[in-house]
Amino acid sequence: MGKFTFIPTGIPGVMIIEPTVFGDSRGYFMETYSQQEFAAAGIPGPFVQDNQSKSTKGVLRGLHFQTRHPQGKLVRVVRGEVFDVAVDCRPHSPTFGKWEGVVLSAENKRQFYIPQGFAHGFLVLSDEAEFTYKCTDFYDPAGEGGVKWDDADIGIQWPAVDAPVQLSAKDQVHPGFKEQTFEFFERW
Repeated sequence: MGKFTFIPTGIPGVMIIEPTVFGDSRGYFMETYSQQEFAAAGIPGPFVQDNQSKSTKGVLRGLHFQTRHPQGKLVRVVRGEVFDVAVDCRPHSPTFGKWEGVVLSAENKRQFYIPQGFAHGFLVLSDEAEFTYKCTDFYDPAGEGGVKWDDADIGIQWPAVDAPVQLSAKDQVHPGFKEQTFEFFERW
């Protein structure tokens, strides 16, 4: 038996991962990544960079992508709870413009894999959340891109939170989905 359950979503390549958690009165232990098991499930590597962020309730980070060095991301929450979203930005994909979302929390220990060619974002649902992710390519500030978080053409159903949505200055000015060509994702 593997140490992970890989759950396909409505978008091929986007996957929810549930680890096997071994717990007793002392606490718990779990693997969060195994190159062999992830590769067997169709999740490519290698992962070359790990990141972590801390945010408060109502913070929405995204929807981000990189144009020059697209990143696949394996994301999880180590404290708190978020609603995490992937949007297919691959022009020749049958799911182009579709989104998939999942609640990730320290309690459910789920992970979410977002392949290259997707925009990614999350909304913090708890008072605070610590979010960590592995990336398949390095961050490239000159290749940053984004899509408007509440674009009606995508229609993401963000959960309601009892706090105002807080965006960075960059995230407030991202163009809509139909205002972009995404030619940089042609090969994915």
